[in-house]
Amino acid sequence: MAVFESPYGDIPPSTLTITERVFAGLEGRMDAVCLIDGATGASLTGAELVDQVKRLAGGLTARGLGAGVIVAIMAPNMPDYCVAFHGVTWAGGTVTPVNPSYTSYEVKHQLQDAGATVLITAPACLEVARAAAAESSVETIILMGGEGGGDVFPLSAMMGDPLEKQAPVDLDTHPAALPYSSGTTGLPKGVILTHRSMSTNVDQILEVFQIEPGEPTVVFLPFFHIYGLNALLNPYLAAGGLIITMPRFDLELFLRLTQDHAAPRMFVAPPVAIALAQHPLVDAFDMSKLHSIFSAAAPLGEDAAAACAKRLNVQVLQGYGMTELSPASHLMSLKTVRAGAVGLSLPGTRSRIVDPETGADKGVDEEGELWVQGAQVMLGYLNNPEATAATLDGEGWLKTGDLACFDADGYLYIRDRLKELIKYKGFQVAPAELEDVLLSHPSIADAAVIGVPDDEAGELPAAFVVIATGQSLTSEAVMAHAAERLANYKHIRQVTFMDAIPKSASGKILRRELRDGLANG
Repeated sequence: MAVFESPYGDIPPSTLTITERVFAGLEGRMDAVCLIDGATGASLTGAELVDQVKRLAGGLTARGLGAGVIVAIMAPNMPDYCVAFHGVTWAGGTVTPVNPSYTSYEVKHQLQDAGATVLITAPACLEVARAAAAESSVETIILMGGEGGGDVFPLSAMMGDPLEKQAPVDLDTHPAALPYSSGTTGLPKGVILTHRSMSTNVDQILEVFQIEPGEPTVVFLPFFHIYGLNALLNPYLAAGGLIITMPRFDLELFLRLTQDHAAPRMFVAPPVAIALAQHPLVDAFDMSKLHSIFSAAAPLGEDAAAACAKRLNVQVLQGYGMTELSPASHLMSLKTVRAGAVGLSLPGTRSRIVDPETGADKGVDEEGELWVQGAQVMLGYLNNPEATAATLDGEGWLKTGDLACFDADGYLYIRDRLKELIKYKGFQVAPAELEDVLLSHPSIADAAVIGVPDDEAGELPAAFVVIATGQSLTSEAVMAHAAERLANYKHIRQVTFMDAIPKSASGKILRRELRDGLANG
């Protein structure tokens, strides 16, 4: 077996829950501000955050909503998101983060699949939250940043006597979080991230990033996404840093907050890196304290990275990860910048490059599927043993579905994807989910969805549709049908009508043939 070991060496698996790990980082900074709402200026000190987390955990426990309860959080980035997340985990519950831009159709699916009985949301999401909860197992709705009323309880009303100690959990089996991911194929699935996997990944990330106590960063990358949650929010708090939240991306506000807080690092996705390289607004702000920009969630081209680095006189770094890795497995530091690479294996992380056809291991500079092993690897997919078995082997190797190679110095390069996943502006789009929605249209007999390259978004969802016999349909009607049921980033942007969808003998959609046909006109 050809294994690529981490140049950082090993790291012991964490012995703390994810909330204990965050609290440990705040111990010496209880009087310092650790969270600021970038939109309003409201803030929390370390002491205030710990107090609110413990009182929420106590209130949930007193109401029977603590240990073992699945709690959905559907809200934009705000300091209360951190209170809610850690209040649930401190009480022994599990958080399933929900995209606040989801439609009620999408929210209902996640609530039902995860088995959530509590939904914590924000005023802007309340209408959708109520509609989705009515058709799910949710019994309690809690509102952050609002007065509540009727069937909705304000977050303040859920506070109780502080729960002084972490509710007992098994670090290796208890789900701290259930984010949803398409994995390598199929519909979105609940990814079981344990306390051990999340807190160990925080330790691994901090070994590379070396975040200083009090160091500020502005976070628009959403906390419902594992990148924002466990690569930024939790590591920064665990390092005693300062998080300035943004509820959504706005370039001018992002630049102003970065300038005003003298943040030394930015964390972005590729479309934002491209905007930083090109947009004239950048020149209106003082970015002299900035030393690096970290891009992840999707590949950033070498030319775009170089343009961004030159424009802002910074180092542009990349990393690799996925929800199933809590999320990081490979990162680049300021000392390990290499053009085109996504970094080195994190401490305690082992990697293999495997021929997807033969299962044989590949060596240096040879391309194959990236497999990863480490304490940050997920426990599996919720209630989906088939998908789990297809992704995790018996020795804990996670098959990423990405084609990659290592150079002689241990740097990882991502070459392509084996998995069906579409990446739109860094967000996952599962073709199978879009196909299910299209097939619910009475005039559609068959459908397939692929990602097509786009300079701004990375990829756009494109549909191939077979019209049912005797029916008529326009591209606009197809796109409207999907738009009514799906979040904006999942919308169909292109429709091609066909007589038949190419499939294998087993019925699997031949997506490569569809891509080739589209490319050849």
